[in-house]
Amino acid sequence: MVILHPTASILEGCDFLEGVTLLVDKPAGWTSFDVVNKIRFHLRKKLGVKKIKVGHAGTLDPMATGLLIICTGKATRLLTDFQGLDKSYTGTLQLGATTPSYDAETAVDAFYPYEHISPIQAQEACQGLTGPLEQIPPMYSAIKKDGQPLYKKARKGETLELAGRPVVIHSFTITRFELPEVDFFVRCSKGTYIRSLAFDFGRVLNSGAYLTALCRTSIGEYDLEQAWQLEALLEAIASLPSIAEEIIQTDEA
Repeated sequence: MVILHPTASILEGCDFLEGVTLLVDKPAGWTSFDVVNKIRFHLRKKLGVKKIKVGHAGTLDPMATGLLIICTGKATRLLTDFQGLDKSYTGTLQLGATTPSYDAETAVDAFYPYEHISPIQAQEACQGLTGPLEQIPPMYSAIKKDGQPLYKKARKGETLELAGRPVVIHSFTITRFELPEVDFFVRCSKGTYIRSLAFDFGRVLNSGAYLTALCRTSIGEYDLEQAWQLEALLEAIASLPSIAEEIIQTDEA
């Protein structure tokens, strides 16, 4: 398997149909599928093909930024392996309130006191939420129930009793404490919802909390610092010789 790091020249001669793996920094406001669709569109256009497999390993919410692993062609077989790797995140949560989505994508639905919370109490809450946990996912998630994503049910005002899912929080630490904001670092197993972790953090502290920022910094051994900026990747793909250009260059040779 070859990981293509962000230098334009490294894409030259790559067989995207045979399969390559790319590390991409997802911009805020984009869904993970938006990124996949944009890369697929540019590859189809440049390669002159109707179809090419492109997929990602591990969804990021639209509000979140950070590392996406993108595979093309036959390399999409590797996506399941990537999805099983541990992940690291940095982020910011707001204490003293909750939202239905557990992040800033929906409006605040309840307010709570937070002035009683000390840095020591906050770190103790982190320790209590470290290790193996049964985590209840947020209603605003892509998990399917009766064939429909939960977020669609949530938007209709439906609420369901959701079962806990086993996850492991390897590390949960506070990196900045300025009430009502708290910055944090988390390293966790696959399937962890950081939004649910933020919600539980507020609950443990007899308050409320929701995410206001989130960035995935690593997946297994792969780090965000190795990733392409999306626009730079699309420009690099666009600058590759087209099929027609390659034929002309071959004839001239």
